[in-house]
Amino acid sequence: MQAEYHERLGVPLRWWVQGTMLVASLWLAVIVATPGAVAWTVTAVAMLLLVAGLLAYGDVRVSVADGVFRAGRARIEGRFLGAVEALDADQTRRTAGPEADARAYLVLRPYLKRAVKVEIVDPADPTPYWLVSSRRPEDLVGALSGIAGRSLD
Repeated sequence: MQAEYHERLGVPLRWWVQGTMLVASLWLAVIVATPGAVAWTVTAVAMLLLVAGLLAYGDVRVSVADGVFRAGRARIEGRFLGAVEALDADQTRRTAGPEADARAYLVLRPYLKRAVKVEIVDPADPTPYWLVSSRRPEDLVGALSGIAGRSLD
């Protein structure tokens, strides 16, 4: 039996708090310079934009199910996966920075310091590896190890 894994890379609570404080500061600046109705309208629009932006940015999903690995908009069958490695914060920083390969597929979020590096062994795919942020990299590695190198048959 293959392990399944599902994770949503939602933004942390502190981003919501900071965004709300930013909109409150905007309201304070606008309310002293314009009529109340204008200030409230501007604030409501700013808050809607904030909510939409944070929800969209944090809606990235990572999953392993039915022999397929999905990260963001991309998907790949397990038979094309090679070595899988959980990276700590320093390894992630180096792999995404100085040691990065420009051809790699990245699904990184700045508020998640750890990631999983997945080697791609498909000869038709120029992508050498995927680097995917995760809150639970060890669990993701376990699920990926269960499908790596296996066909969907």
